[in-house]
Amino acid sequence: MQINDRVMDSQERIGFLLRDLYAGYGYSRYRMSKFEEYDLYSRNKDFLFSEGVITFTDINGRLMALKPDVTLSIIKNGRDLPGTLQKMYYHENVYRVASAEDGFREQTQVGLECMGDVDNACVTEVLKLAAESLNLCSPDYVLEISHLGILGAFVDAIASGDPMRDALLQCVTEKNPHGIRLLCRENGMAEGAEEPLLRLMALYGSPKTVMPKIRELAEENGAAEYAAELGQAVAALAGSEATDRIRIDFSASGDTKYYNGIAFKGFISGIPGSVLSGGQYDRLMRRMGRKDRAIGFAVFLNMLERLTEGGRTDA
Repeated sequence: MQINDRVMDSQERIGFLLRDLYAGYGYSRYRMSKFEEYDLYSRNKDFLFSEGVITFTDINGRLMALKPDVTLSIIKNGRDLPGTLQKMYYHENVYRVASAEDGFREQTQVGLECMGDVDNACVTEVLKLAAESLNLCSPDYVLEISHLGILGAFVDAIASGDPMRDALLQCVTEKNPHGIRLLCRENGMAEGAEEPLLRLMALYGSPKTVMPKIRELAEENGAAEYAAELGQAVAALAGSEATDRIRIDFSASGDTKYYNGIAFKGFISGIPGSVLSGGQYDRLMRRMGRKDRAIGFAVFLNMLERLTEGGRTDA
């Protein structure tokens, strides 16, 4: 396979620019081993981007895995430090199944994690850095933001159990209103019970346009507190260079077993799929025995191979 040096050089340049950006905000470099014990990933498969994990047995008989994820390793190898905020960034390779045709690939990602006393100012800083990260890759980007507390409240109002809840959330991610209606009829929900969720799904656009509608709908459905959190987060970005690139979209969510609060995804014109993904993951911390709060994101540098000629590859 012939390697396109220009694309590879651009990924490396963007990686270094991202590292400089995060260091300038006080984030420290986090370095890690290429592998962890397989049990770490087997217990958190739903959190991983792909199910496949490359494993091997070490000389002590332990089943090990080439790391498919960075966040899990950072949580496992860290510890709670009450009253502090730990700000870390990383530039690491992970090993994932890219597609059924391609099989496993070594993929590069640069990202950051905040753990500890995460407050509203920290959430705003992370969103700002997510927008700046996308802009370093290409000026033609969109950062989509949602709040899992709002979405969860609307889904829980009609879900009859965890299987239905998971299926409803999947439909929201896929922007599939027909699937939501079908699930409600199959599970005996009253006609129209899904309408508040469908109305929430339909709210897509700039914060200035949709936040008043979100607040009204959330107030009617017991999620006013979460709507206030979302409004505060996006309001803090108003007036910045990212203002015109921010969209509210409740399909930009993660698995609610792990994530809570603000969730977001970044997209670049010409690239199918998100090149950045992140959010608050306090629930993942609890599952792994940690008490700290946490928020972070990753930029998937390999996705930049798909940049069109119009994208910024000479940053």
